[in-house]
Formats: sequence, structure tokens, C-alpha cells
Amino acid sequence: MKKGLLDILKGKFLVSGDAPKNWMFLLFASFLAALMISSSHNADKKVLEIAALNEEVRKLRSEFVEGRSVVQQLKLESTLRQSVASRGLKPSENPPKKIKVKSVK
Repeated sequence: MKKGLLDILKGKFLVSGDAPKNWMFLLFASFLAALMISSSHNADKKVLEIAALNEEVRKLRSEFVEGRSVVQQLKLESTLRQSVASRGLKPSENPPKKIKVKSVK
């Protein structure tokens, strides 16, 4: 066992008679390791991108809610009265009357 471990540490398995088989396995293992590292980096990049997009969604949602509340404030009758008062308009004293039209057929 000591001799086998010593041969592996010295690299004799790379120069022995069946070395091409060992080289092919080492190249295959290296390729798989590089593929695994690349896949891990791509996954990390996507996780960071998803986090950034979620932050952007939260920002846009808060802007939407803020804009919606401003629009609701502008639609209130009291706000409309104040805005048209500067133009000299005021609410009518008499309520509007409904006009009914009878059609003759």
C-alpha cells in the first residue's frame, strides 16, 4: 500500500505503459470539474440577478402605490373645489334636475 501511494504521489501512473488511459481519465475529470465550476458561477449570477429584479419590483410597486394615492387625492371633491375656485368656479346652489325625453313611435 505504501508503494502504491508513493507511486501515485511521484506520478508514475502518468508515465507507465497504460498512461494514455490514465491521461484520458484525468482530462475527463478536469473537464467535469471545470463544467461544475462554470455551472456554479452561472447559478450564482442568476441568483444575484433575481435579487436585483426583486428589488426593482419592490421599488416600482411603491412608486405605483404612491402615484395611485396622489391620483385618489386629486379626485376628491374637496380637492377639485379648491383647484377650480382659483378660476372663479363654485358648486351650484341648486341640484341638477333629470330631464326625461319621451319618444313618440
